[in-house]
Amino acid sequence: ALPKEPVSVKKTAKPIEITKTDFIRKIFDYEENKEVWKYKGDKPAIVDFYATWCGPCRITHPILEELAAEYSNEIYIYKVDVDKEPELASLFGVQSIPVFIFIPMNENPQVAVGALPKKTFKSAIDSILLKKETEEK
Repeated sequence: ALPKEPVSVKKTAKPIEITKTDFIRKIFDYEENKEVWKYKGDKPAIVDFYATWCGPCRITHPILEELAAEYSNEIYIYKVDVDKEPELASLFGVQSIPVFIFIPMNENPQVAVGALPKKTFKSAIDSILLKKETEEK
């Protein structure tokens, strides 16, 4: 018998592709509650509004994959294809992409537009989502 390959137990968390139905169930039911933002998740999140044809979106894709693995126990990273989910895109007023919605646990979301470097994502995750005190270096 051939020896079996060792099984890797390394976490391979990835960004999660979501639809309108997923968004309503996991993030915010905007049909039920139009007035007040109420996040439904159990961890802070980033929602990436992107399109497959968008160059800057393709640049941020591997960064989000790395961040999903690095922060797998602390945050969710969701992806919304604006071509497949135009209603979600219009809900957030998405006019150019990529757009990132940073969703802390008990506060209103914050929006960033355009491709961001990994350092900026990490800083936003630590300060906005995880409320870590960041040291100036």
